[in-house]
Amino acid sequence: MVQMIIGKKGKGKTKQLLDRVNTSIKTANGNIVYIDKSSKHMLELNNKIRLIDASGYGLKNSDEFIGFILGIISQDHDLEEMYLDSFLNVAKLEGADITATIKELDSISKNFNVNFILSVSLDKDELPAELGEYIFIEM
Repeated sequence: MVQMIIGKKGKGKTKQLLDRVNTSIKTANGNIVYIDKSSKHMLELNNKIRLIDASGYGLKNSDEFIGFILGIISQDHDLEEMYLDSFLNVAKLEGADITATIKELDSISKNFNVNFILSVSLDKDELPAELGEYIFIEM
């Protein structure tokens, strides 16, 4: 499953994401990964959640981002959820169409039984209509 928390910058998406991940770890049966563009939120995350600062991996485009995600999944067979803050930045999709990448994440989710929760700095009217089903929270 892919779920998106959407809204412009400064609307509180990161707080929603942090609250959700910290609540989720209490009942999780597997591991949880939180990917961000920096390690700024390290102290706000439960210590059982693995924080990955994507800025240190030199990702150049969305294809490399998908490879990065698959690499994480391949190393953790107990992975249950991945939270992606600043999704457009981390996935190198700022100003680009995100449809193909979201659909690819959905396919990965189904194949490997990993849920993705994304914070996306776009309003609903900026998203293609076909991605409406993935909106979880609109801010």
